Amino acid sequence: MKKIFYLLGMLSLGLVTSVCSAQQSGGEQRMQDRITREVRHELVMLPQLTIFDNLQYKVNGGEVTLLGAVRQPILKSEAENAVKRIEGVEKVNNQIDVLPPSPGDDRIRLAVAHALFGNNSPLFRYAMGALPPIHIIVRNGNVTLAGVVDNESDKNLANLRANGVPGVFSVTNNLTVQQP
Repeated sequence: MKKIFYLLGMLSLGLVTSVCSAQQSGGEQRMQDRITREVRHELVMLPQLTIFDNLQYKVNGGEVTLLGAVRQPILKSEAENAVKRIEGVEKVNNQIDVLPPSPGDDRIRLAVAHALFGNNSPLFRYAMGALPPIHIIVRNGNVTLAGVVDNESDKNLANLRANGVPGVFSVTNNLTVQQP
């Protein structure tokens, strides 16, 4: 009889430990989800962030890895400082690339933006808002489009219009189609 109670006690202790572990991992997941939301919020609120910059991030527990490319070095450091202040962030790995200054690339940025969002463009609706969903990254004449569009035809049209800009060597289309 003592053995049965002992086995039942050990079994229930194992169940309690499993439930506590599951609750703890659920709590960790909620914390990671909160950190993810706050990182996104802090990054989109940076005043220097434009359609010519692309900030991305990965959250793994209390560690945040910042990725992407920006035109101004100050934006790289401001992104890191903003993320460091978030409660629960223990480490920030800043891998944001600062694009080299180039008048040629600046001209291409503006020309691609005009080709995508100019008057009479079906993509004009993506130019609305404080931070439009399409980002144009230019490095040495090579254009990368990043962000989100509503459908595959908008993604293809953006690619065609960017490729049509004089001085563009190549276009990498990293636009994703938003799921309904």
